[in-house]
Amino acid sequence: MRSAIVGHRVSVETLNVATSGGGSVEDDPDSTVEAFEQSIWQRPSRRPLPTGGNVELCFEIPFARVLPSDPAPSSDGDAAGSSGTAATAAVTSSSTAGGKKYVIYDVNVRLDGPEPDPHPTSIERRYTHFLRLYDGLRKQCPQLLQGVAFPKKVLMGNFSAELIGERSAAFESFLDYIVTVPSLRESEHFLEFLQGDELRRACQLLDERRNEFAVPLLESTFRILNKIFLDKSKCVLLLLCRLVAACTTSPIPHPESEKWAELALRRYEHVCDTDLLVLYIPLLQTCLHLWWQRGRDRSLLEERLDEMGKKGIKVKGGPTLAQAIHALEPRAETT
Repeated sequence: MRSAIVGHRVSVETLNVATSGGGSVEDDPDSTVEAFEQSIWQRPSRRPLPTGGNVELCFEIPFARVLPSDPAPSSDGDAAGSSGTAATAAVTSSSTAGGKKYVIYDVNVRLDGPEPDPHPTSIERRYTHFLRLYDGLRKQCPQLLQGVAFPKKVLMGNFSAELIGERSAAFESFLDYIVTVPSLRESEHFLEFLQGDELRRACQLLDERRNEFAVPLLESTFRILNKIFLDKSKCVLLLLCRLVAACTTSPIPHPESEKWAELALRRYEHVCDTDLLVLYIPLLQTCLHLWWQRGRDRSLLEERLDEMGKKGIKVKGGPTLAQAIHALEPRAETT
């Protein structure tokens, strides 16, 4: 277990300077800190870069926020802790009665090499998210979790800088360990930890026809999964197809719809997973329509569909990409 990270509390203004390059935290109307005077724990230094020219997956908690009210529980359990819109919705809809507090940990996911990852991605998680992950893995693979220390719940002093630093170090070590053990890394419990809140929120937004808000959540989640799993892993390709569907089902396609569609087509070359192949024809049909909208040459896509048709594969009148995704992995979005 990594030694505790001492850390310290900083003001919102200090955090804005430390994380400059984006918008100010307190000036962001959608920020979870809006209208709150909150305590922020900040990591004293970043994790060292790997040596020998290696590229390594890195989990780091650069800061944590103490928020003043406990979010109201949702149907999926703990709604808070998801990034972006999901966290904002959970916090702003919660009651401040009783003055309860909770801590949100910003989990930075990076692929560091001789230089820091130029495109780090973050998710926000609570202690309960980590505890749910630990309990799920311990039930599934008890022997693999025997030597893993996990911070216990405490009744008093939950918000001291020392305790937050200790928990941050333990959480980083826990995630580091998971990704080194294939059976833990590939578990549904870990995947739920990485994408569950964001994916439920994105599907809810898609159901409400608010694709423009769902797409950023799906993009962020895809980038996280793409750092951890192989390019053609089922979870990565499924999320990528869900992103393409979200980008292309609006009356006006998302500005980056072509980028994600082209990436999905490249990733689908030589895919052998039978489950995922059911998405290929709907993906081709989606790209064909998108290319037509953008005035692009569609001959290559048409050739691929013709080849499949000659093999007796049904290429017309099938499900849309969103419908095929929903059949493969049912969620809340409208089919």
